[in-house]
Amino acid sequence: MKSRFYSKDQRLVAIATGGTGGHLFPGLALAEELGRRGYGVVLMTDERMATIAHSSFEVGDIYVLPSATFSGRRNIMLLVAFCNILRGVWRSWKIIRQLRPAVVVGFGGYPSLPPLVAAWLRRVPFCLHEQNAVMGRVNRFMAFGASGVAAGFSEPIGFKAAIRKRLTITGNPVRSVVQKYASSPYQVSQGSDPFRLLVVGGSQGARLLDDVMPCACANLPLALKARMRITQQCRPENTLRVRNAYKEAGISAIVEDFYNDLPKRMMESHLIIARAGASCVSELAVIGRPSVLTPLAGTLDGDQVANAQYLSHVGAAWVIPQESFTPEAVSTLLVELATTPGQLEKVADAALQEGRPNAVCLLADLVEELCGNKGRKRHSGRQDSSSQNFIEFLAIMLKYRSWRGQIS
Repeated sequence: MKSRFYSKDQRLVAIATGGTGGHLFPGLALAEELGRRGYGVVLMTDERMATIAHSSFEVGDIYVLPSATFSGRRNIMLLVAFCNILRGVWRSWKIIRQLRPAVVVGFGGYPSLPPLVAAWLRRVPFCLHEQNAVMGRVNRFMAFGASGVAAGFSEPIGFKAAIRKRLTITGNPVRSVVQKYASSPYQVSQGSDPFRLLVVGGSQGARLLDDVMPCACANLPLALKARMRITQQCRPENTLRVRNAYKEAGISAIVEDFYNDLPKRMMESHLIIARAGASCVSELAVIGRPSVLTPLAGTLDGDQVANAQYLSHVGAAWVIPQESFTPEAVSTLLVELATTPGQLEKVADAALQEGRPNAVCLLADLVEELCGNKGRKRHSGRQDSSSQNFIEFLAIMLKYRSWRGQIS
């Protein structure tokens, strides 16, 4: 496989990620840093994330892989997922055999599973990065063979003792466009000054915010309505409805389904209302902005709840559980915060103290260390052949009832 991005004499790193932007963006940040350090980089992901990455992944080739998640309960659905994962493993195995990367780096999400399994079968060292405060199921499942494990939070939940011995706290890598606004001074809004509010829900959690925020803002006192300058990222099918709701309430609002300059808008905001995905939480801390977080409910690992609590415990955010995120609760909190600018400034400073703008450098250091490991032995030190490993992997996969409790 020829590439216009790197040469044969460069050391190559394969980044395995996908599923959501929260898994993808830290991988893209690492790719940028490794490219600056002279490494060749390839991205192995699912079709949806490949579409998003095409506009910003400019340092290497992108390989789209079959993948699936064991989310269904019917045997036929589990069988289909099983077959798609095997297809992804087979394609990953061929790519890794041809490219011969020095290291594979997994960022979680079900699309990262096939490349990580293929790396294990091919005896290529791999490391994992966990963005959330709770270790995800793919990373948990693959940690047994990882040469290194990195974490975005200083007190990660679900890391067993054996994993902690290989654990490095790096923080969550953020893209260069986010680092550009790191530690930007917080500008206080007081008196009759405009109050800039950013509302962003992410790919999975925008619907609640689309429904609640226009109603909450419509209930605000007239004086505060006049100050409000709202920017909201919502689901495409809700854009027109949300835009009209703000217009009817007499509130100045920009409503779109996607913003290319979201970090800049975050930096310009006095308050952010958002879900609690790992990337969002990390960017809030790096830029240093106060936030109201409503974690996505119903996730199997409870990762967003843990992410939100991490910032809340250090006084860097307010948390409203999803079941309590009502127009009345939000409007009451907005009135309090918009009229106490000193409180917002204090919380912005607390968020900034938790930021790790050098996270991508620390993670790249770990990857470079693994690239320099000439022995390339897995942590367990086993010397199994690829065929023996594959038979063992099939045996694990066939126990799908316990498997689906481990994988997302």
